[in-house]
Amino acid sequence: MHITRSLILIVAALASSIAAAADELEPLLATLRAVGPKGAGHREATVAWQKLARADVEQLPVILAGLDEAGPLAANWIRTAVDAIVERQLQQGGKLPAIELERFALEVRHAPRGRRLAYELLCDVDPSATQRLIPRMLDDPSLEMRRDAIARLIDEATELQQAQKTPQAIAAYEKAFAAARDIDQIKLLAERLTKLDRKPDLPRHLGFVIRWKVIGPFDNTGEKGYDVVYPPEQKLDLAAQYDGKHNKVKWIDHATDDAYGKVDLNKVLVKEKDVVGYAAAEFVSDRRQEVQFRVTSYNAVKLWLGGRLIDQHNVYHGGSQLDQYVCTAELKPGCNTILLKSCQNAQTQSWAEPWAFQLRVCAGDGTAILSAE
Repeated sequence: MHITRSLILIVAALASSIAAAADELEPLLATLRAVGPKGAGHREATVAWQKLARADVEQLPVILAGLDEAGPLAANWIRTAVDAIVERQLQQGGKLPAIELERFALEVRHAPRGRRLAYELLCDVDPSATQRLIPRMLDDPSLEMRRDAIARLIDEATELQQAQKTPQAIAAYEKAFAAARDIDQIKLLAERLTKLDRKPDLPRHLGFVIRWKVIGPFDNTGEKGYDVVYPPEQKLDLAAQYDGKHNKVKWIDHATDDAYGKVDLNKVLVKEKDVVGYAAAEFVSDRRQEVQFRVTSYNAVKLWLGGRLIDQHNVYHGGSQLDQYVCTAELKPGCNTILLKSCQNAQTQSWAEPWAFQLRVCAGDGTAILSAE
């Protein structure tokens, strides 16, 4: 009984010490988080950093938590304070608080950069941490942690495949694919699974919109069509016909079969220069939610959601990397109308031939958000 009561008192004292440390350090962290561009708050931050860098190593979790709401400048200040504390502790022959660092690294409520730093500090003093922690991070909200976990699982699947344990390899590849968010890992896993006759549904996994109503061409001579408000922008009537660049145009159905959701307007409408095309889609959301619209466009593009312009880029042939343009918007419950305007200009070089776009809807971490219908 005496031992148990003593232990309780020790734990209570430790908790009180941690709370006191947080109270002492929070004003310093707040000063660092207030640092602005062009030297704003730099003098105050210098004083706060000097005090913070002298903190006890046991206070590292509190300092790492200070990264949760820190901007890039403040994060750099806090990170260097952590480095100073760790370096001093190790030079003096001391140890880092491994248990507390591991607990912090696993607490998903904290910012990914703070958790990653805690994990890296832990690995420096405990190499076994990688094997112990990474497999638990396959669905981690930190994409960096998740990437490591997926890479580890890919290696395991590769070893199983080489050992001719095909069913187990497929299961491991499919598990990794379901968790993958980085495009390079997704492509690699899709290739591996396809070779094993388990072709994954890439458009669904990535959240591409593949079914569209498409209309055009309208005129874009001299690139003036980008600012011209053609009828689809005034009122979206999918049963209407309009005067196009050469003759009457109407909406046509198109469902792309491209694995990465590409809609090739050269094929769907016409291969021509100085033209404008529109694509419309209905997206059904089961609730009000904030999402990202990620657009890849070879041409100048505008994007509307529910009649409201949410993104625009008057850029021609500026590249076509996936997720080229990202904007955040809110879906309402029920049907949401997406309208995209794509403009092709007069350039005739081979690299200027494409007239196409891709659009996917996802959460901030790249998780696909699919239409309910």
